[in-house]
Formats: sequence, structure tokens, C-alpha cells
Amino acid sequence: MIIYNAQEQAVDFMAQSTPEQIEAGMQSWMDWKNGIPETVIFEFGSPLQSVGRITADGVVDSDSKISGYSTMEGESKEHIIEALKSHPHLKRPGATIDVVEMVQPVR
Repeated sequence: MIIYNAQEQAVDFMAQSTPEQIEAGMQSWMDWKNGIPETVIFEFGSPLQSVGRITADGVVDSDSKISGYSTMEGESKEHIIEALKSHPHLKRPGATIDVVEMVQPVR
């Protein structure tokens, strides 16, 4: 799983963008997707917006920078990480991408 982090929530970023900027941004994602190896399976996922953090003491404001997710499958973790190094999300100021492996439960 790919977790996108940004200084500004995805909905705020999109609200401040013109339709042309949004279209250009989506085109850069499509260009990136079309440029990764065919052996990597990429699913776009969705933008996310934090609505709060639940603790044992209750609900508090969240300082999470999570702004979206995607899923990827490839030959190895290294293969996926290499493909993500040129991801257009990283062009946003302060943006990062977390790569999280989905671990199969032990039965």
C-alpha cells in the first residue's frame, strides 16, 4: 500500500487549484503510471482527509499528513520503491510517500 503525505489536505489542495491545474496534475499521474514497468500493478486509490484521531481517552484533532492512498504490486519492495522515486506527488512541497507492506496473517 502506498500512503501519500502532504502539508495540505488533498481536498484543500484541489479546492485551491484551477480545473486546468487539476487536469495537468492528473495527466502527470497518468504519464507516470504509463512509464512504470508493466510488471508493476498500480491502482490509483483515493484522496483522503483526516477527520480526527481516536485514543483511549477519546477523540482528538489529528496532525496526520495523510492525503491519499494507492496500491501497488511488483516483483519486490525495491522494484516498487524505485518506481515511486519519480512519482508526481513528490513535486508537492513537503510531500512524502510511505510504502507499507500488507503482511499475510499467520494461521
